[in-house]
Amino acid sequence: MSLIVDIHKSLGDFQLDAAFEADAGVTCLLGASGCGKSYTLKCIAGIEKPDRGHIELDGVVLFDSEKKINLPPQQRHVGYLFQNYALFPNMTVRQNILCGLHGERDRAKREQKLREILRMMRLEGLEKHKPAQLSGGQQQRAALARILVSEPKLLMLDEPFSALDAHLRDSLKVELRDMLHDFGRAVLMVTHDRSEAYNMSSRIALMDQGKLLTIKDTKQLFADPGSVPAAVLTGCKNIAAAEKLDAHTVLVPSWGIRLQTAQEVRDGLCAVGLRAHYFHPNAPQNRWPVVFKEEMEEPFETILQFRYAGQDPDSPPVWWRLAKDKRPQAFPAELGISPANVLLLYD
Repeated sequence: MSLIVDIHKSLGDFQLDAAFEADAGVTCLLGASGCGKSYTLKCIAGIEKPDRGHIELDGVVLFDSEKKINLPPQQRHVGYLFQNYALFPNMTVRQNILCGLHGERDRAKREQKLREILRMMRLEGLEKHKPAQLSGGQQQRAALARILVSEPKLLMLDEPFSALDAHLRDSLKVELRDMLHDFGRAVLMVTHDRSEAYNMSSRIALMDQGKLLTIKDTKQLFADPGSVPAAVLTGCKNIAAAEKLDAHTVLVPSWGIRLQTAQEVRDGLCAVGLRAHYFHPNAPQNRWPVVFKEEMEEPFETILQFRYAGQDPDSPPVWWRLAKDKRPQAFPAELGISPANVLLLYD
């Protein structure tokens, strides 16, 4: 199962350029709102038409501007879950799901598939309910049932948790993740939530202002984002311009410090990133004097902001994030960070 996408679309001042491949498993398109994630899905589904490019699914060309190929949505075998689930409000759960079986002419087979998907999605007993009578989680499962019953070759989910409250969202993430794993084919999921992307996907494609920056295995991306935009999108709070001194040493002028790195420093280095969770008062390396500036409290964590002793006063403070029960009674005079946790960022 494979998807190949290489498309361009001009939307006034906004330019979309998306080129990536996705195999079986969940690939997340991660980026800020308005960066082109949802529009990319619509182009794959055939709802929107790129200006030029190529889209191919399991060897079948869905779109090719040069060959004048542009299959209609109903011929693409793509399942698309919209943000609001797009259930027909005047239809029952049963009727909504049967819409996904409009191509099956055998009534007995339709009923069998309906029963199977109702059982799989835990919707038995809700067949006669209309969408307004369902909870948010039930609506999501009903919408997925309508898609999955048609046996799509590709499943696409556009912000699947955005319509749910925080408690329900957390409880459904594991449920949906397991379901997508069992799907066994390529899945594209759009989100602007990096935690959601980390929890749900095996690969992440980062998008920023219409451009696809990179696509990497999820854990690899967070361990080594590679560029400033990618570091920001993966949640790195401490980023500063840096210069290469040697193969394993960088200078951070605005912080007034040097950092040893585990990774070899390549030419073209422009910045470093230090994730806020990785500082430690007892770290033996990259240890420098610090001065406490401010504290911010979250429900379960504390953010302690500090400056290095030689830091440029016009530069923003550095963040140290830690669990509340790990907060030191007195702010340490020095903090260090492992060379393995120094992110090297390039142009």
